Amino acid sequence: MNPASSGLSTRRDAAILIVDDAPENLAVLRKLMVEQGYQTFVATSGERALKIARRVHPDLILLDVVMPGMDGLETCRQLKANAATARIPVIFMSARTDTDDVVAGFDIGAVDYISKPLRMAEVCARVRTQLQIRSNSETQEEQAERLRTIVNSMAEGLLIIEADGRIQFTNPACDKHLGYQENELAGRAISELLNPLVAQEYLEYFARYAASPEMTHSHGTREVIIRHRNGSSVCMDLTLTPMYLRQPLFIGLLHDITHHKQSEDALQRAAMVDPLTQIANRRHFDSFLEKEWQRSMRSGQPLSLVVLDVDHFKLYNDTLGHPAGDTCLQRVAGAIASHALRPTDLAARYGGEEFVLLFAETGAETAAMMAEAIRAHIESLRIPHPRSTTSEWLTVSIGVATIHPHQLDNTESLFVAADRAMYVAKEGGRNQVQSTSTGGAALEAVKALVTR
Repeated sequence: MNPASSGLSTRRDAAILIVDDAPENLAVLRKLMVEQGYQTFVATSGERALKIARRVHPDLILLDVVMPGMDGLETCRQLKANAATARIPVIFMSARTDTDDVVAGFDIGAVDYISKPLRMAEVCARVRTQLQIRSNSETQEEQAERLRTIVNSMAEGLLIIEADGRIQFTNPACDKHLGYQENELAGRAISELLNPLVAQEYLEYFARYAASPEMTHSHGTREVIIRHRNGSSVCMDLTLTPMYLRQPLFIGLLHDITHHKQSEDALQRAAMVDPLTQIANRRHFDSFLEKEWQRSMRSGQPLSLVVLDVDHFKLYNDTLGHPAGDTCLQRVAGAIASHALRPTDLAARYGGEEFVLLFAETGAETAAMMAEAIRAHIESLRIPHPRSTTSEWLTVSIGVATIHPHQLDNTESLFVAADRAMYVAKEGGRNQVQSTSTGGAALEAVKALVTR
């Protein structure tokens, strides 16, 4: 039967090396192997067999044990000692069939042992079997090597984690992302990389899956902060997929989103900043005011709002041009921002030439003093204003309102009070500060009821 046409067929071009010092045996075996469709090489000595094996890398060697000079056992030993020929399967052929002889052959590295006189059908069957085993082994090794290449070339970090949280394997991308050397993470616990609460959550998930794999869903993807080897934090997406082989394992895929987060943070910052003056914009200020308003209601501390308007700014623009107007607003914004020093202070451009400042935990008297300092600071910039009827320099009018907010109050009432104070400043001749203080609508309503 030709192996190329059988169900047990291996590669059509499989090469066989026959080694035997008896010419008649060589001739018979060579004829048989050629008929089976194999490329066939012959050698009559161990030395010659080694040279041919190193040159042609046969897929299988049929090797006689008893030969003059270098016998089959020594030939096999040297074949297995050479990296180029070590993986070639060797089938011994010998009339020495004692158990010790057969065991010695297998100990040296042979895959099979055929007794002489040879039964040719048996030889063909054993050759086909060993070639099939070799072919299957090479296929598995190729697949394993392909998988290794894929895993090692991945941009995403890959971890294999055991049910107790021990890291079994990491790929090069994972090591690079987290700053570790090859195999340095193997054997470590995930608690060394993750926040303790997050690590505990994963360990509980591992335990649930190990107890009942069929009842536990995939954990999916979540954003986590992972501790880099140098102590810094890396923001990553971690996707966990369970895999049950002989034991429950978990495949973790790490995708570095640090750049994405940086871009996201930059976009968020851009959305909160006025592009011309580089201080907070109206949206950011309104959000900040709401947060401080709620905090002030809980603490009972006063909240002060400063509303500031550049005097005669339209005249300034019409006289000196919009580029000069933009520069003017930038300088005013810088001066205002320099007075918002605490985390609970915020300066913002609220629209056009109007600016606002919020001072949390600040009473009316202190807020008025700070507003006057801002007014004086801007006047001291000595920005020329040729057509101003108020001063030869750029000036501002400021309104200040202070409130102890209560549940029935809203932020609009604070703005209305500060705006009114600012218009009083304008009507009073500009370049001045006017203040107002209120206990809040809710408190005023209570007082009105009590005094009835």
